[in-house]
Amino acid sequence: MNDLRDRLRDLTDRRDRASVVGVAVTAMWLLLVVLFWLFGPDGTPQGGLARLASIVGVLLPPVLIWTAVGMARAIADLRAEAVTLRARLEAVRPLADDPAAALPVTPGLAAAASVRPAAAARPAPRAAEPRRDAQQTDLPFEQPRPVEISPADLVAALNFPDGPDDHAAIAAMRTALTDPETARTIRAAQDVVTLLAKHGVYMDDLDPAPAPAGAWRRFLDGQRGNAGALAAINDAQALDAAATLMRGDEVFRDAAHHFLRQYDRTLTRAAPGMDDAALDAAIHTRSGRAYVLLAQVAGVFG
Repeated sequence: MNDLRDRLRDLTDRRDRASVVGVAVTAMWLLLVVLFWLFGPDGTPQGGLARLASIVGVLLPPVLIWTAVGMARAIADLRAEAVTLRARLEAVRPLADDPAAALPVTPGLAAAASVRPAAAARPAPRAAEPRRDAQQTDLPFEQPRPVEISPADLVAALNFPDGPDDHAAIAAMRTALTDPETARTIRAAQDVVTLLAKHGVYMDDLDPAPAPAGAWRRFLDGQRGNAGALAAINDAQALDAAATLMRGDEVFRDAAHHFLRQYDRTLTRAAPGMDDAALDAAIHTRSGRAYVLLAQVAGVFG
């Protein structure tokens, strides 16, 4: 940053220096004209053409001098813009190299955990990884295999890092982003949580009532009618705000429906490899709370 300031200051000095040089050369020329007029040969030019040539001879050099000054200023301005653009590109390059650094920081995500103890902060036991069928073979036209993410890493990623010092959550986030399906879910969750936070609905303030893991597994298997067990958000203000946004904000409605589809797909895929504690922790993450809130408002639970 200091280097950028020095460069811009140098370019500004060059721009001002061109003006100073222009003033000095113009003054010298006018001084020469005055001296020639005072001490030059007597007599005045005869005829209109001679007078025109004299006037042009006096005025043309200053015009050329200040044309050169203007060109020097324009070149200095272009160099300053090039330096600023180069500095912006250098600032953006680390975000492109580090996917976790590009994650938006919102009030809902950066809120202190002391607002209300988050159930997602409870350590989730690592469940056994899903068994892979040794007889299954890859076909040339199959989609790439999804990256296997441990339940603990998935829960930490869905809850988002609390800040730059939350190294464990950041590492889990980076691992989760290597799987395209999970990455889409996390980004969709970030969009929804950010939009809700802008309207005063923070996920740390919500505390869904515990629901039986069996009810969630039946729901993920396609069974409906568990609204009483799964619709666990009792915050009337948050429900009203979410319902208002769903009805009146087309951008939020599209983002919410996209998030509901993505989260349901990710949790359905991960649930067979999660024990009941890990599944409960996933529901109580910040992403999970957003899912329960929006699913409850949209009537997804039945």
